[in-house]
Parts: sequence; structure tokens; C-alpha cells
Amino acid sequence: MKSFGVEIPFVSHLGFTLHRMEKGESELRYEAKPEHLNSFDVTHGGASMTLLDVTMATAARSETPDMGVVTIEMKTSFMQPARGPLVAKGRLIHRTATMAFTEGTVYDAQGRICSHATGTFKYVRRLPVDSRSTNGLKVISTD
Repeated sequence: MKSFGVEIPFVSHLGFTLHRMEKGESELRYEAKPEHLNSFDVTHGGASMTLLDVTMATAARSETPDMGVVTIEMKTSFMQPARGPLVAKGRLIHRTATMAFTEGTVYDAQGRICSHATGTFKYVRRLPVDSRSTNGLKVISTD
């Protein structure tokens, strides 16, 4: 298992693990805990969207891991319920000096597509974390 390069408390809470982050691609794995399920006893859509968001952000950062990214826009489609262990794969489709255009897909244990997203991210310099802030911002994160 690899490191995201930064501590992301919400990602740690959900239990995502990073398995690939290189050459414009990423792979994360996740198994929803009982508190991450919806009333149909499948992975909550919000958890799936977070998985896609982080997967795409990681693909965007794979070529410049010293930079952070912030989500500008994201569109998600849900094809079927996400059950059991999930694998999310992300890809950097195109980048400019300041923007990354990405896609991500979540697969179940049988390799079926559960959800797919496209996302746009802005590259930002990572700021030191301290109690001082500029314009009310303390930290710029990778999501």
C-alpha cells in the first residue's frame, strides 16, 4: 500500500487505501463499513462519490505529487449498487499548467462497473499548516 503523501483525515476515516499513483493513473480500494451503507444496505452514494473524487484527484497529482489539487467540478453516474470490496481506477485525461481533467470508475469484486465520474481539478501549491491564515484559509488540500 502506498501513501497519499499528505494526511487526509476524511479519507483515513473512510478507510481508502492507495495502490497505484503513477503516470496519470491511480487505483484505490475501499470496503464500506456498516456506518457507510445506505438504507438499502449498499455503499452510500456519498461514500462512492468521495472515493471517485479522491481517485481522480490522485490521478491528477500522480505526475506532480508535490502539488495539491482542489475539485472544481464533478459529474457522477451510478450504474448499479456498490457492494463488497470496491476498486476505483482514475485517469488523467488532459492537463494544462493549472487544470486537470480526469475520469474515475468504481468496480465491485466481480469487476462490474458501479459508478463513473468525470472531474476537473485546479492545481495549487501546498501551504504549510499553521494557525495563521491568509484570506481565512488555513490549508489547501488535495481533497
